Parts: sequence; structure tokens; C-alpha cells
Amino acid sequence: MMHLIFTVPSMSYQVLARKYRPKNFDSLVGQDHVVRALTHALENKRLHHAYLFTGTRGVGKTTLSRILAKSLNCQGIDGQGDITAHPCGRCDACTSIDAGRFVDYIEMDAASNRGVDEMAQLLEQAIYAPSNARFKVYMIDEVHMLTSHAFNAMLKTLEEPPEHVKFILATTDPQKIPVTVLSRCLQFNLKQMPPGHIVSHLENILAEEQISFDTPALRLLAQGAQGSMRDALSLTDQAIAYSAGKVTLEAVQGMLGALDHTYLVRLMDALAAQDGAALLSVADDMAARSLSWSAALQDLGTLLNRIAIAQAVPAALPDDLPELEDIQRLAGQFSAEDIQLFYQIVVHGRQELGLAPDEYAGFTMTLLRMLAFTPLHSGGEHKTQSMPASAKPVAALAKTSTAAKASIPAAATVVASKINETSAPATKAPSPAMAALAAARSGKSSKTTGEVAPDPISPPFPVTSDSITPSSIPSQKKTELNSAPVQAIVNDAVEQSAAPVNIPRSSSNTATTATSKIDWPVVVRKLELRGVAQQLATQSELLSVHEDDVVIKIELRIPVDTLLSAGSVEKLATALTSYLNKKVSIKTEIGVVRQTAHADNLAEQAELLQQAEQTLESDPFVQTLKREFGATIVPGSVRPI
Repeated sequence: MMHLIFTVPSMSYQVLARKYRPKNFDSLVGQDHVVRALTHALENKRLHHAYLFTGTRGVGKTTLSRILAKSLNCQGIDGQGDITAHPCGRCDACTSIDAGRFVDYIEMDAASNRGVDEMAQLLEQAIYAPSNARFKVYMIDEVHMLTSHAFNAMLKTLEEPPEHVKFILATTDPQKIPVTVLSRCLQFNLKQMPPGHIVSHLENILAEEQISFDTPALRLLAQGAQGSMRDALSLTDQAIAYSAGKVTLEAVQGMLGALDHTYLVRLMDALAAQDGAALLSVADDMAARSLSWSAALQDLGTLLNRIAIAQAVPAALPDDLPELEDIQRLAGQFSAEDIQLFYQIVVHGRQELGLAPDEYAGFTMTLLRMLAFTPLHSGGEHKTQSMPASAKPVAALAKTSTAAKASIPAAATVVASKINETSAPATKAPSPAMAALAAARSGKSSKTTGEVAPDPISPPFPVTSDSITPSSIPSQKKTELNSAPVQAIVNDAVEQSAAPVNIPRSSSNTATTATSKIDWPVVVRKLELRGVAQQLATQSELLSVHEDDVVIKIELRIPVDTLLSAGSVEKLATALTSYLNKKVSIKTEIGVVRQTAHADNLAEQAELLQQAEQTLESDPFVQTLKREFGATIVPGSVRPI
């Protein structure tokens, strides 16, 4: 005769998420707003017939429904209990609900029972009184998975259920629930768990389990859980198994593939030192460990966020951060504006990883972009690197244009006029066409004025006060100018002139002298042009004008050859011919332009904007708002009328 002996373990292992599921409202973590509302409703017996719990996975929707079911059906230790906000946990109803075998508490998964037939069967049973409870509680999980017909079938019962029936609905996607259902429920939105709450809860559980741990490791687990307490407990189970019973920071980093913060600190130090080689060296070290580049940029963004907090509100940083000293040190090496810029670059760099040739290239380009915009340090002060003109704002370009015009001293023309007033040969009166060009700036017609007043424009090359020296003055005029320094003459000339002027290229050339009296940007504004021809006119610079008995020859300099497409030169010549009443031919060359109608427009817009800002700043009402309410004017929001 054979005897078989089987050994049955007394108790199998229960995962932390199930073992430490809250049994009452007091042990529930992170949902105080819901607990408070339900507690008051239970104590005052102001009970709704349908509740809707919404929130992401693992925040306590099912747990809340079970606690609420126990509160509604708790019989007390002596069997004489009533509806309560503090279920005893020891009566038959409480223990049966915790064990999942209570007859009058029905949990239904809408993902697998989503049709109208299943809903009709459930509602048919709802009319019957509970067998051994105060209320029959129906908990429908993931209710948004029900079909539209199933929703329609439950509407009437959900609106006016029997007195002994309570509905508890739970969903992670409330937007998919019809508004007709939402309007019949008392809705509670469950929040994601803050990392601090998760860390505190994990500390209590691990202490009760008698498992040693590192607090930074728990913070890393809380970060990986992304607001879900159930995910945090599952990751803790995994960490315990991975580290053989001890939750350490190194083990959790290896398990999650998390980035060691020392890499990020080295990246920030390299940025502060403007060391591109060190940046790429850190990236290569990270590549050797096969780390996730997306996760690396995410962690770098988190570090930048903490540095910004350290700069603005130092007391808000947790004291147990492992990289606290490095954060405080880096906060002093960069300005707040730098950190904000780096954060934006990192966020956009993470979004662009999928568009990069490979993730390593995308990561390193993000680092190099941060390096390109890192300010140079000199004596503890930040000096911004010069940026290409294409990256400057339009207003800055306009101000640059204005400054460039102002930097060409009007004194040059005055001095030149004093020098050449006796040596320049007499010139003949300009033709009507040339007079029309010269009168464009003042708006006067050549028919109403017998002569054209000199009103030249800036030369195509900059003239500065440094270029006016005694050696540059003709010998016949040196005696006249020796009595006063050249700089004094220049200063006196600046006071006499308020507009940028031009020095004729050749005083012996009659046509060129007449050209110096033409304001090309003003002429362009009077022409009726569109499209490419208009762009050609506004972005070109007048070099010379030669007139004979037959034709006016105009030479223009343009910045790019694309402006010569679509017959733009012929259209501009036709418009000038109509404007001057004489045939015009145009010759073009490619080069750097300075004084154009486009530059003048930008300068005028910048000047109008500056005037508008000054007017607004000096307004008494605005000053009162600033003084009494701390109001500020949003930069860039002012627009001239």
C-alpha cells in the first residue's frame, strides 16, 4: 500500500498592491477631496443613487467603490450598525466585500460586458431586493467601453433606480461617456498621486515589510510610477526581487534604465565652461550604457526645472534630493533666462528626436544648440553671443537701420560743401524728369518750383567722422580750415544738418550730381507696383542716374538675383517711365544694399513703435495702474495706431 503526502503552503505570497489596498477612508492616500465629500455625505445620510469616479490607472477608483460599499452595508461588530463613514472591517459584509465574495456587491467589467444584452440582464436583477445587505451596489468598471445601445438601456434605471440600489461607475476616459449619463451621476475626479505621497506610503510599507531601502530610490520609483500608486507598488515589488530584498538607488536605476544624475550635472558643467568636447564626451559615455535618449532629455528637463526652482524659490526644493548640492551650485552659474532657454531647447529637442537621422544625433544636436545659445562668461557677467542678422527680431533690425543712418554724419556733406563750394564747376539746370526725381522727397512738383534744392541721400558706403581728416581736404582749403580743428567743424556741421546726405561721386559729372539729389525710397513709394517688381524696387539701392536727350539710365544694386525674375526689371522700368514721362532703362548688379525703401520702412516702424511705447509709459492712467496695482506692460504688445 502506497501513501502519498502532499505539502500545501500555508499562505502564498500576495503582491504589495493587493496586500496593502486601503480598507477604509482613513488609510486612503492622496484623494482627500473625494474622501471629505463622501464622509460628509455618509455622516449626514445625504446619499446619491449614482457615483462616477474618474481618473488615470491606479489612483484608487476600485478601492473607493469597495470602501463606499462597505460604508453603505456595514453591520457593525455587534450586528447593529448603520450607514457609517468608518466601516468596522470585521462584520460579515466588510470581510466579504474585502474578499470579493459579497453577493450584493457586483463588480462588472464593461470592457468584456459591453453589449446591450449584458446590461439588460444586470438591470433585470436590480429590481430584486438585496439578499443579505442594506443596499445592492453595482460597480461598473471602465464604463466608457459600453456601447451606445447599452448606455441608452441603462438611462432610465440610472435616473430612477430602486431605493435599495446604488450605482458606482468608474472610468479612465470620461470624455467618452454620454452627457445624459454624466448628468445622472455625482462625479468625482481622482487626482494623480504626488511623488511625495507615494514616497511616504512606500516608506511605511517597506518598514512594515522589514525591507531596507534608500529614500532616493523610492523617489525614483515614484517618478517612474507617473502618479499611479498601483504602479509604484508594482515597481517596488519588482525592485525587491531585482535587488534581492534591498531597495537601493543603484538597483532601481539599473532596473528602470534610469539616468545617473551625475551625467546631467556633467552636461551642465560643460555648458557653463563652454566646452563642446566635454559635452560630446558625456554623450558618448551615455551611449556606451545604451541609455534612452528620450528619457535622458526628460531627466535633463527635470533637472533644469529644479534649477529654476532653486533660483526662484529655493525653499521649495525637497531636502532629500540626492543632487541638491549640484542644483544649488548650478543655479548660481546660470541666469534665470538661460535656464528657461535651455528648458525650451530640451523640450523641443525631445519632440524632434523622431525627426533626427538617429536619436544620438538628435540628442547631441540638442546639446550643441544649448551650447550655441550659452552666454559667454567674463568676470562673472553674462555677455550674449552675437547672433546672425536673420535671427534678430524685426524691431532690432529696424533700430539697427536707424542707427546706421544716424551714424553717417551730416557733417560730411557740410564739410564737403565748404571744401567744394569754390572748386566745383557750375552745372546746368536739371531736366524736368530729373527735377521730378529730386522733388519726390519734398513732395513738390517740378512745375511749381524753378529750381531743385539740394537734398541728397546717404552714400552707398558709410562716411564717418574718422574719415574727415586734414589730409583728405584739398590744399586750397587747408588754410581756411587751419583756424579750427576738424572735429569742431564736424560738430558744428552736425548741428546744422538733421538728415543723412550724400557726397557726389564726381563733381564734374552733371548727371551724377543730379543723382545725388534723388531720394530713391521716396520715389519707390510713389510707384504703382506689385509682386516681384515691388520687391525689386523696395529692396534695391540707387547707385547712379545718367540722363541724355533720349533716355534716363538708372543703375541699381540688388541683394539677390531672385528679384530679377518674372520680368520685374521691365515692369519697374515701365513704372518709372510713366512716372517721369521719359523713357527709363535700368541696369542692375548684385551686392550688399544699404539705403533701401524696405530699410526706411523698418526704421519708420521702429520709430513709431518707440513713440507709442513712450506715450503709453507716460500716460497718467497707466502710471496709476503700475503704482497702485503693480501692473506691467507686456513686452511686444504695444502697437502704434
